[in-house]
Amino acid sequence: MRHLFIINPVAGGKASDKGEVKRKIEDLMVSRGESFEIYETVGIMDAAEKVKREAIKGDELRVYACGGDGTLSECAHGAAGFENCAVTHYPCGTGNDFVRMFGPDADLFRDLEALVEGRTAPVDIIDVNGRKCLNIASIGIDARVGLDVHKYSNIPVIGGAGGYVISLVVNVIKGINRHFKIDVEGEELDGKFALIAACNGQYYGGGFNPTRTATPEDGAMDMLIVRAVSRITLARLLKAYSSGQYAKYPEIIKYVSGRHITISDDKEFSVSIDGEALYTKRAVFRLIPGGVNFIYPRGCRKVSEIVKLDTANV
Repeated sequence: MRHLFIINPVAGGKASDKGEVKRKIEDLMVSRGESFEIYETVGIMDAAEKVKREAIKGDELRVYACGGDGTLSECAHGAAGFENCAVTHYPCGTGNDFVRMFGPDADLFRDLEALVEGRTAPVDIIDVNGRKCLNIASIGIDARVGLDVHKYSNIPVIGGAGGYVISLVVNVIKGINRHFKIDVEGEELDGKFALIAACNGQYYGGGFNPTRTATPEDGAMDMLIVRAVSRITLARLLKAYSSGQYAKYPEIIKYVSGRHITISDDKEFSVSIDGEALYTKRAVFRLIPGGVNFIYPRGCRKVSEIVKLDTANV
């Protein structure tokens, strides 16, 4: 078995922290006598290409994404379809949203030894025009906010999470709604919409929690389609949307559980794929059940188990 640690040197905006991450990895793996490699990415999708190059060799490979959600997404893209390869997250980024849905078990992902000793199991992944998405892919105001956050999160007086707030304000001023044609599970919609989110996970945008039921283990996406809204309505809607209470506004937010959604327009638009940008005039979202192997840290439960527990306690 080989262990590949992918480090994104710019994730989270703190290069000095990455040196500490390297030292922790080296100390642990040398003490265990494991075969390992530490690789620093040099650009967009470099992590995906590195993982593919290593996975194609055929031996058992465990990949640790040491960065943010974008780094994890790239590693999952590279690992998807390889039975000999599994991927997990060692959170070092701005949002680290994917692991949030593990609730009380989320901190286990920050334990390198627990990750190395973790079990693997297949999880679902979303394909968007050939690009893989492990967590949430979205179009509209939320996508623009997420894609612009890095413009502000590295400003010292603002910081990581504050960048989302600034980006939200700026993009609301620019305008909320735009025209899309949507085909969701065979139903056609045509009009102006504020956002569309396809959720394999539960959190994005630095802690927004649009759905409490999505899991990467159930063979379906939670899809939320928000119709055109005014700035005043958006302000009223934001708290409910960001805390998984979409059912309070059925006349504005349409919920669909399924595996397919296609979104198109005559003009190019941006798609946020785990916080990374894709630009297109037609986006096809397709869920691939069990499409990538995932490493659960030692002692970590599946998300579906945590969701059932939370539901039982309500």
